[in-house]
Amino acid sequence: MKLILCADDFGQSEAIDSAIIELIKKDRLSATSCMTLSPRWPEAAKTLTSSIKNKAAIGLHLDFTHFGMSIRHPKLVLLSLGRQLSKTSIKQSIDQQLDAFEAAVGNAPDYIDGHQHVHQLPQIREVLLETLLNRYGNNLPWLRIAKPPIRDGFKGLIIRALGSNALEKKAKALGFQCSGNLLGAYGFNGSSEDYLKRLKGWLKEVKKGLATPVLMCHPAINLPSKNSKDIDVIFNARTIEFKVLASNEFTKALKGFLLVKSPTD
Repeated sequence: MKLILCADDFGQSEAIDSAIIELIKKDRLSATSCMTLSPRWPEAAKTLTSSIKNKAAIGLHLDFTHFGMSIRHPKLVLLSLGRQLSKTSIKQSIDQQLDAFEAAVGNAPDYIDGHQHVHQLPQIREVLLETLLNRYGNNLPWLRIAKPPIRDGFKGLIIRALGSNALEKKAKALGFQCSGNLLGAYGFNGSSEDYLKRLKGWLKEVKKGLATPVLMCHPAINLPSKNSKDIDVIFNARTIEFKVLASNEFTKALKGFLLVKSPTD
């Protein structure tokens, strides 16, 4: 049973980056998504060594809501649905993020996804696909489709509704490889026991034998840095996720699963 286990938000903070690198080294992750507009990105990228890149896919976490000239997510959604965003500005931001990725990593991203799943929004998805085709031609990155299973509840339904089917349909028609269901959506609440239970539930979804899914996570180590906690509203959930993902209990839960770097592995 194949699964892409992907940590989001690489480059956002030292606490997040340290957790992700440690989990990749422990073979607990097979992908991580990078925020290249972060002021920390050039320094964080130095830890993406050849051995790390051999173990995990390194992707772009397309960002319109956190770093740079960001727009609050609710406003971005409304503007995109009303097709009120500037296509020129969208393309400039996408190119800027891809340029920063290539400059620091030395190659194109293995895949593309989105911070708060912005890559699937109207206008953004069209410009993104066109830009990727123009830049990478026959060596296209694969795309993470943000389509949680119905059982993930209201949050999952909202994520699905904001363009997952439209992105998947158009991307596949253009020759992009796409992942299957997106697992890992929850309210960033609960204890470590609750998160382990959730993980086991998501792993059950993988057993249904659908297209290779992505299980996203958001780990961080508990560094003694006041700034990390002040600017990161889900910091406590991140440290719980790291504790569980690094645990022996999770190793046991992963028995029988094959962590892969792309939908075609």
